[in-house]
Amino acid sequence: MRASKFEFEQRFWVIGALIFIAFSLGSVDHVNFAVGLLHWVAPTIDPNSARGNFWLRVIFASGALLIFLSALLRTWATSYLRTEVVHDVSQHSEALVADGPYRYVRNPLYLANLPMMAGIGVMASRLGWLFMVVSMWVFVYRLIFREEDGLRQTQGESYSAYLKAVPRFWPSLTPRVPSGGGQPRWGQAIAGEMIFWLFGVAVLCFAISLNIKLTGVVFAASFAFYFLVVVPLVKKRRTATPS
Repeated sequence: MRASKFEFEQRFWVIGALIFIAFSLGSVDHVNFAVGLLHWVAPTIDPNSARGNFWLRVIFASGALLIFLSALLRTWATSYLRTEVVHDVSQHSEALVADGPYRYVRNPLYLANLPMMAGIGVMASRLGWLFMVVSMWVFVYRLIFREEDGLRQTQGESYSAYLKAVPRFWPSLTPRVPSGGGQPRWGQAIAGEMIFWLFGVAVLCFAISLNIKLTGVVFAASFAFYFLVVVPLVKKRRTATPS
C-alpha cells in the first residue's frame, strides 16, 4: 500500500500526471464541475444568464479560496520543516519536527493537497474533479505510509510516542504535543510554496474574468517560478545545509 521509492522521488510529476488525467476526462464528461454543481444546487438557474454567471464566479472564487487555504497551511508547515526538505526528491527521516502545525496533525503538507486539488478541480469536469480529489487522497496516504516506515526506523520510541499523540491526517483542534522550540522561517517557506499561491491567483483570475487565456498565463507563470526559482533554491539550500 505504501508508495515506492520511485513514486516518492517523482511525486511532483505524479501529482502533475493526476491533474493532467483529471482535465483529460473532460473528453468523457463535457460538463464543467462548477456548472454541474450549480445545476445540482439550483436547477432553475440558467448558467448562461446573468444570475447564473454570478454564481459560477462564486463557485470558481470558492475554488481559489480552497487553494489559498492550502497554500497557507503548506507555507506554515514548510516554515518549520524547511523548503529544501519539502521539495527534495529524497526522503528525509533523520529528524522529527513537532512544532507549528505538526503539533495538531502529523502530515499537514499532505493534508493541504486535498483542498488544493478540490480548488483546482473546479476548472475541470465533474468526473475530473472527482478523479482529482480521490486520486490525490489515495496517493498522499501511500506517501504517508512510506514516510512513517522511515521515521519508525530512524526515530524509534520518540516517533512511536508522537504517533500515539498526534492524528495522522485529520487535525486536532488543540495541540497534542508540547512545542519543540523550533522557530518558523517564513521567507524560505513563502518562496518554496509560491507555486501554490499562484495556482490560487490563477483560479481567482478566472473567477473574475472568465478568461481562460489569462488563467493559462498565470498557471504557466506558476510553473516557471517553480523551476526557475524554487528548484535552484532547494539545490542551493541543500548544499549549504548539513544533513
